[in-house]
Amino acid sequence: MKWTILQEWYRNKIDDFAGIAYNKINDFEEKVCGIMFKRKIYDSLLHWKNTSNGKTALLIEGPRRVGKSTVVEEFARNEYESFILVDFYTASPETKALFDNLSDLNYIFLQLQLTYQVSLKERKSCIVFDEVQLCPKARQAIKALVKDGRYDYIETGSLISIRKNVKDILIPSEEKKLHMYPMDYEEFRWALGDEVSVQMLKQLYESKKPLGQAAFRKQLLDFRLYMLVGGMPQAVESYISTNDLSKVDDVKRDILSLYEDDFRKIDPTGKISALFDAIPAQLMGNASRYQVSSVLGASRAGDILEQISELKDSGTVLVAYHANDPGPGMAQNKDLTRFKLFTADIGLFITLAFKDKDFTENDIYSKLLSGKLQANLGYIYENVVAQTLATDGHELYYHTFLNEKSRHNYEVDFLIAEKNKISAIEVKSSGYKSHPSIDAFSAKFSSRIIREILLYTKDYQRDQSLDCLPIMWTQFI
Repeated sequence: MKWTILQEWYRNKIDDFAGIAYNKINDFEEKVCGIMFKRKIYDSLLHWKNTSNGKTALLIEGPRRVGKSTVVEEFARNEYESFILVDFYTASPETKALFDNLSDLNYIFLQLQLTYQVSLKERKSCIVFDEVQLCPKARQAIKALVKDGRYDYIETGSLISIRKNVKDILIPSEEKKLHMYPMDYEEFRWALGDEVSVQMLKQLYESKKPLGQAAFRKQLLDFRLYMLVGGMPQAVESYISTNDLSKVDDVKRDILSLYEDDFRKIDPTGKISALFDAIPAQLMGNASRYQVSSVLGASRAGDILEQISELKDSGTVLVAYHANDPGPGMAQNKDLTRFKLFTADIGLFITLAFKDKDFTENDIYSKLLSGKLQANLGYIYENVVAQTLATDGHELYYHTFLNEKSRHNYEVDFLIAEKNKISAIEVKSSGYKSHPSIDAFSAKFSSRIIREILLYTKDYQRDQSLDCLPIMWTQFI
């Protein structure tokens, strides 16, 4: 009997070690060839650890390939005496089955320590559940594990899968959620070894002083480079190691293919894939909303609310809703059937917009870097503004209203709530000439507005009540 048990234990060990070996290969890709970039979310993890004291688990959500696993493993390695990382993508069936029965937590902890060859220390160790959406019972177990209190717990998951795998489990109230976005512009500059530029830009923003012609040109060129590369860690690593934008484009195409595969898994009808692919074309069309019927035939926006919700939950897409009554309570009067879609990463957006062309046929890279982007590609700047605002914690809204003289619509690109009022934001891809939409909006809703902002590709200036800010200053709004 004892020999049979021992044989079974060794068999499980071999399976788990095989899984660990495979996981190392997978980690090599996910960690972008071993490079750990400095990420702002690390400080949020540290704050959770210092304030939670084991009373909650932390769930890091976000799109695939955004760097969740890398930063969590680095955090666990740096901030705890020991940690176990259970990657449910490669974990054996026996490891997953541990969470089917929570009657004996001592047994679970013993098995995890044996499997991963790590000794856990009470209140000094952390257990990481990576890709937790692949083992819903482990996520449900968080309630009991946190109550036990011996160790800290961090989960990572891709939202595109989590929503499909929670219908039969009890979501633990002990979870604190953090959303992880692609690298923002400051993190991108850090990766390139520049710790100075963004802080300098922030000081100029706060003092409302222009950069000056030479400095402005250099900073705008740097920002345009960020727009081309984007904030996906693998794309950033590719740029750093090769200095070749064609190689970067290849990486981004691979990530887009990964997303397309995920879309097909959760929606075999192909609607989600079609909605995602059409984002650049929809923005280029300059319509006041996403025209669902032009993408899905007879379908209307009200017919695909579930698909839009799944796209948003995946973290790959940002949704800006029309605010019917602009004001601090925009969440209560947003129109779910009137929206615009943006990609969560500007680099992926550029590749998506021209994915039907070979890199050698795509002049968007050279034109954006040289500042010769044609006017009808200005929507690229809208996407980077949407990404920046969302990363900084803003919900995205916009507003349209009728111009009584022309019978066309005025449109304010973004509205954000601020101090019981709103800030109105217009985005221009070229120099500032006129801004009738934000002028008309300000006249109509003057009592509700705290700031009027024009984001554009020129240096700072003040035009009466309008702050004309360089596009690189978006992150400070």
